[in-house]
Amino acid sequence: MVQSLQLSARLTQSLVLAPQLQQSLALLQAPTLELKALVEQELQQNPVLEEVSSPESELNDRAAADGEETDAPAEHSEPSSDSTGDTTVLNDTTLLRNGETNDTPPDDFQAEFDRLVQLDQEWRDHFAQANIPIRQSTEDEEKRQFMFDSLAAGTTLAQVLMDQVRETDLSEEQRHIAELIIGNIDDYGYLKSTVPEMAVSANLPEQKISEVLNVIQTFDPPGVGALDLRECLVLQLLRAGRQDSLEYRIVRDFMDALGKRRIPEIARGTGYTVEEVQDALGRIGRLEPRPGRAFLPDTDHYVLPEVFVQKVGSDFAVTTNDEHIPHLRISNIYKDLMSQGENSAEVKNYIREKIRAGKFLIKSLHQRQQTILNIAKEIVKRQRDFMEKGVAYLRPMTMAQVAEVVGVHETTVSRAVSAKYMQTPQGVFEMKFFFTAGLQTATGDGVSNTSVKDMIAEIFKNEEPTKPLSDQEVVKMLGDKGITIARRTVAKYRSELNILPSNLRKVY
Repeated sequence: MVQSLQLSARLTQSLVLAPQLQQSLALLQAPTLELKALVEQELQQNPVLEEVSSPESELNDRAAADGEETDAPAEHSEPSSDSTGDTTVLNDTTLLRNGETNDTPPDDFQAEFDRLVQLDQEWRDHFAQANIPIRQSTEDEEKRQFMFDSLAAGTTLAQVLMDQVRETDLSEEQRHIAELIIGNIDDYGYLKSTVPEMAVSANLPEQKISEVLNVIQTFDPPGVGALDLRECLVLQLLRAGRQDSLEYRIVRDFMDALGKRRIPEIARGTGYTVEEVQDALGRIGRLEPRPGRAFLPDTDHYVLPEVFVQKVGSDFAVTTNDEHIPHLRISNIYKDLMSQGENSAEVKNYIREKIRAGKFLIKSLHQRQQTILNIAKEIVKRQRDFMEKGVAYLRPMTMAQVAEVVGVHETTVSRAVSAKYMQTPQGVFEMKFFFTAGLQTATGDGVSNTSVKDMIAEIFKNEEPTKPLSDQEVVKMLGDKGITIARRTVAKYRSELNILPSNLRKVY
């Protein structure tokens, strides 16, 4: 059998997203801050685009809603014959005109430079006449530097431990070992490598590693350098001088039973009563399970709402957050270049393509805002009870239902609400929060899974600690409220709420 290479042509059909459509989808899915970064990147790549600080004028609202392109020639100049037609830039409910004249000639850089030099000299003359020193005095500079030096800076756990190493009388070799050990301590204060592993990596005897580790375990915060939770708690109790206490014995000998809340087993093993064991567990609960928590970086995430919902009279007003959305327009300079006859066809084609790309970006921004606004209005309409009364009144709602009313595809709704937040009278919520499946009630109405989960959390919160409720009992209680739910569903929601089973929640 002879093998050979051959070329053949085959005609196939495939669906490919155009670059402009990909850009439009990216703008729709991006949150406000990410959107701003994307627009700034486009401003750097497209020279015909420029950002204005505020809308210059408002045009017809109907044109904004329909996405029509309006010819808006400059007020003080004739429209160019080679103009591509569309000179309207759209941003949500505001239409901006491009036809603003520029008082400064675009190419007269020398005149602008001379003007800046003149202004600089005028300021210097002003300071000289007023006897105001241009530079600060040495004392002022020292005060300024002291202020900067006094600014609080975040300190890591590793830095704190290394500072304590320098205050000890460890030898140079031991300091290197201490640096190795600290490098293996995570942000929570736990040692992630064993002594034998570090001894092999450093080619040192295990005894030397253990000696330095014992020193580090006396550092602050108490419990640092432990291999596990048991050792961490033991180190804290030893530091507090409670090695003869009941809690020390429980942590040392009954850690597994402690994790499973087997209080009677602990009481029998220690010879103490159940009440005494419970008191000891309360004291153990006040220990720090993560010694390095205080030195963790600030992980708070700040969100910027895309939509604001405010109650106005008996209705709710829905508006989009346009404050951080850049307002764009096509620069007049390039429109003038298009009208100049001495420019080559290549230059004009380049400018024409950039203008088209800029107008598409502006329309995509407007379409993004309008789509999010329409979806948000439909969410508020369907979740009116939630807006007035809270989470317990959240109704089942799917993206397909909203997409059908708004007139877009379900995937468009998914992109539009992705990582977007809505500020409501009940607080700030992710827009995806409002889309939940539902359970059937006795009256035939639906209730959202989120509301049911909130009810389950409230039931467990109010249960008797000595007689914790079983999942089947919760099913019966919800049934009394007209909600039909399976026991395994209650168990699933209980697990998602990080609530232990009834046998592990019982307090003796």
